[in-house]
Amino acid sequence: MSRSTLSTTAAIAVLTTIFFTWGALTSLNDVLIPHLKAVFEMNYAQTMLIQFTFFSTYLLMSLPAGKVVARHGYKRSIVIGLCVAGIGALLFFPAARIPSYPLFLFALYVLASGITLLQVSANPYIALLGDPQSASSRLTLAQALNSFGHTIAPALIGPLILSVAVIGSAELAQLPQAQQVAYRIAQAESVQLPYLGIALGLFVLAMFVVRFRLPALTEATEQADQQRHTFGEALRHRRLRLGVLAIFLYVGAEVAIGSFLINYIADARIGAMSEADAARYVSYYWGAAMVGRFIGSFLLRRIEPRVLLGAFALFAIALLAITMSSAGPVAMWSVIAVGLFNSIMFPTIFTLGIDRLGPLTSKASSLLVMAIVGGAVVPLAQGLLADRIGVQMAFVLPLLCYGYIAWYGFRGARRERADAAVPSVVQS
Repeated sequence: MSRSTLSTTAAIAVLTTIFFTWGALTSLNDVLIPHLKAVFEMNYAQTMLIQFTFFSTYLLMSLPAGKVVARHGYKRSIVIGLCVAGIGALLFFPAARIPSYPLFLFALYVLASGITLLQVSANPYIALLGDPQSASSRLTLAQALNSFGHTIAPALIGPLILSVAVIGSAELAQLPQAQQVAYRIAQAESVQLPYLGIALGLFVLAMFVVRFRLPALTEATEQADQQRHTFGEALRHRRLRLGVLAIFLYVGAEVAIGSFLINYIADARIGAMSEADAARYVSYYWGAAMVGRFIGSFLLRRIEPRVLLGAFALFAIALLAITMSSAGPVAMWSVIAVGLFNSIMFPTIFTLGIDRLGPLTSKASSLLVMAIVGGAVVPLAQGLLADRIGVQMAFVLPLLCYGYIAWYGFRGARRERADAAVPSVVQS
């Protein structure tokens, strides 16, 4: 069977579909959290192990994923990543069948490992594919599709997962043992069909990439590795050190807010709606980030990036302060609006962190990607806090995270005299 090589335009379309897919898979964690919390009758700290498991793979699997790319190249690594993610999605079937929370977490870990490999391979591949002068526009398009996946997945798939009505623990305890078991199985099995569909889609996408080959590239090796630079050398630069912490706190705050949205909005004092209806509002949170990305790209041409970063962080702080001190629609929409100001934070912090690091850029980039593990730590910490002071007051933790980001934008990201000593490189 002969295999056709895709045109560059068609290959970019396939890659943006992959970006869309992992965005959708990531945002579905926000739906799994209230669902599995009800299934296994857990507190918030236990439930936040979902995000801890998922985002810890960025720390644990980034270096192994880099070795896979170095050995097999970008194209084969994309196929491997899709297949690993597909296997993780398939594991949701036995996890729901038993049902077993540890097996759910293991399935998430496998799924996230595949996504980590896709991150490591697809990002540089799409940058190298085509005219170098338009690399930024290709990456922007791919990231916009990633945000689109974040936006529509909770609205389309969330109601399917949350379709079984949740009953309180007191009401559940009054049911006969056999009915309690049947209820938990029905709750757990509502994830089977959506994730079987996701697994099928991932495998089909992998087969498509194999059947219609992506264009061949001259895959550059990392100059920094050839020159044997170390992570320690990169961390000598103050702005990078502070930037790694800023990425850690930003991703942690963004994920923590999304993780609590369904439970928070469903609360009688806030949105007073079912969890299935509240899942729709998670789409608004991520959709605001997508809209803000387009607005931010316009503003960044006219306002110094670090200043705009600091200003957006201050808006996020103000919105969280409002949601903590109010109720009803004001509390609901103020926390959703934080998504709009999240939009520019990751790319801006990332760019500021690697600016003018020359041959150290590769090591700096790796450190910043590994800092995404903040999405594992901060939500877990907020879960512990929510169990003690309630979900609404626990938003003080992401508020403090944005406080550091505001300081980083206005003060910490200022170019130091030492930075000028490092030769600059052309960023793609």
